[in-house]
Amino acid sequence: MLFCLLLAACSQGGAEAVETADHTLTGHMDLTYAEQFKVDYYSDGTSLITIHDEFPFLLVPEGVSVSEETIGDAVVLQQPLHNIYQASSAMMDPFIQIGALDQVRMTSTNESNWALPEILDALAKKEIIYIGKYSAPDFETILSEGCNFVMENTMIYHSPEIKEKLETLGMPVMVEYSSYETHPMGRLEWIKLIGLLTGKYEEAETFFEQQQALAGDLQEAVTDKSVAYFHISTVGAAVVRKPGDYVSKMIQLAGGHYVFDHIDGQDDNALSTMNMQMESFYAGAKDADILIYNSTIVEGMDTIEQLIETSSVLADFKAVQSGDVWCTEHDLFQRSSAIAGMIKDFNAVITDTAESDQLTFLHKLH
Repeated sequence: MLFCLLLAACSQGGAEAVETADHTLTGHMDLTYAEQFKVDYYSDGTSLITIHDEFPFLLVPEGVSVSEETIGDAVVLQQPLHNIYQASSAMMDPFIQIGALDQVRMTSTNESNWALPEILDALAKKEIIYIGKYSAPDFETILSEGCNFVMENTMIYHSPEIKEKLETLGMPVMVEYSSYETHPMGRLEWIKLIGLLTGKYEEAETFFEQQQALAGDLQEAVTDKSVAYFHISTVGAAVVRKPGDYVSKMIQLAGGHYVFDHIDGQDDNALSTMNMQMESFYAGAKDADILIYNSTIVEGMDTIEQLIETSSVLADFKAVQSGDVWCTEHDLFQRSSAIAGMIKDFNAVITDTAESDQLTFLHKLH
């Protein structure tokens, strides 16, 4: 822990740190939906960030030093955080929205898997560099780039030795748990944490309030429309979201009824999706009023004919015959800060008020 503190102090470019004696709790970050992190504010300007009720980080302002007693069992994050290695692709969009992308230097998602134009542009200009898959990053490059903060998602626990290696090299590693939030807007509220870390909290709070207002009049809207959200895998299985997943909850918030809200096997693993044999999918979704095809994993489509080519039985579906079939845009899930906009688009489709050219995240198949 002391090594992490010394490393962080060196990142201040030689500026003399001032140690403050008073460390009194003064307040907490105001959170409306997020449950997987919390922030306590202290009189010395530090903030204690707790992730998933388990992992404490002490965020220390530039020019401030803290005692070992104050640090306790927390990991020190000494501001400014720079040359960030952002291994969580879902957390990249918040950096874009608050104007903090210039603090990110490295990604573990290669160019072919990015859909965000801002990231593609930064990769092309070498402002952000790809350093290998999260489970096999280029440690030498991470060190040479002067990284002083790493953000991972929970996939890193499949390769715990990588996290341990990064920490051994002196880099604090924060694992974000936004995917564990029970409310879709809870995921969006993580932008406040990104804002705090990057010194852009006011921008983050303003953005969240704007998005909250956008979604506010749609909360718990109710219609009798049923919705199936899915894609067909390369082996011919239907891949659907589990009940309680944030996509199914967005459909609910938008006024729809998710057709697979009571399916067995949803607790078999931590994945948010599950495979269904076509017979089971046919039985559950044949009479759905609306079909939404998820193109964020597989190639998108523009026509109902293309949809039927993925599985001929889809021709019998009520929504196919009525023409109420939609497809997501490829960047839907990388636009993690646009959840309110997603709910709004879903609501327009469900309430039959959608003009395809006015939607951001969906388009109608013709």
